[in-house]
Amino acid sequence: MAALSQASAAALARLRAFKPPPSQYTKLPLTRRASVLILLFADRRGDLRVILTIRSAKLRNYAGQAALPGGKADTEAETAWMTARREAEEEIGLPSNDEQLPSGYTLEKLTELPANLAMTELGVMPCVAWLRSLSKDADIAKDLLPRLDAREVAAVFTAPFEQFLKQRDDVDVEGEWYKGAWHSWYHEPWRMHMFHVPVTPRTVFRSQEVENTRLDAATAPCSPESKAPVLLADRAAQAYGKPVPGSSGPEKVDRSLAQKDALDMPRYRVFGMTARILVDAARVAYGRDPEFEHNSHFGDEEMIAKLMKMGRLKPKKEKGEILTRDVMEAAANIELSSEEKGKL
Repeated sequence: MAALSQASAAALARLRAFKPPPSQYTKLPLTRRASVLILLFADRRGDLRVILTIRSAKLRNYAGQAALPGGKADTEAETAWMTARREAEEEIGLPSNDEQLPSGYTLEKLTELPANLAMTELGVMPCVAWLRSLSKDADIAKDLLPRLDAREVAAVFTAPFEQFLKQRDDVDVEGEWYKGAWHSWYHEPWRMHMFHVPVTPRTVFRSQEVENTRLDAATAPCSPESKAPVLLADRAAQAYGKPVPGSSGPEKVDRSLAQKDALDMPRYRVFGMTARILVDAARVAYGRDPEFEHNSHFGDEEMIAKLMKMGRLKPKKEKGEILTRDVMEAAANIELSSEEKGKL
């Protein structure tokens, strides 16, 4: 592995030093707990990159969207870190046991960030880790990423971590890096971030099932009516409420993309909760605010506490129970006691 750049070394030091506040995570029922792994590694220039996935089109929730490796907790005894490691092994082949890492590789847990509230009413805890190799010639992406679980992951790709604080990128790839909009979600505006990560054969790895499907499609006749799945469909308008007056609103999907294989696009879209988590993690790591507008708070710990106080986030989801804007506004108006606030 190349020597870390000065900025990367400082970023890792800040993440190690970050002490997360008390979390609502362990107060949530098991069925409402989930975690994701922000897995960092250094490229050949010593800059940090983060590993992301494209979720399989077969999944029930968020199919075809970019996401961090992660998933729901299995047992009460399983910590957020254990869940993130287990899910990362299932999705991208990263061993959950450090002793099973390839020779010369180590994985360091850096910190955890405040829990986020998912649209599926899960409390999602981001866990940050650094994957390093003692060898200067190591290629982490090539050594560890190609082993994918086709049931859950269509592809794995990497992105420059610090870039999630920047308004623009300087790569010669068609398309813009960032677009954002303010949305009225509950009692305060919520900033939705959309990043478009440039990918190359060196930074993206597809599951074998996806590769086989592409080969079959390339040799099979197609009718004018046939359409490839839109893997990166934009559901932002439905998910995050209405744009704040004066905002440009969410980016609209070019419907011509339905005729193309989204995994062949020069940029992969990262938005929603995943984008927000990456922005917050980069803010901690690099010790500065992003170049674009953003929400100042980290995570959704207070909202999770209020939803639990009003009787939401129970072990079993009631039939027809949906996290609507009205529910969020009602939760926002709930007062927490001094003791409850002190635990946030």
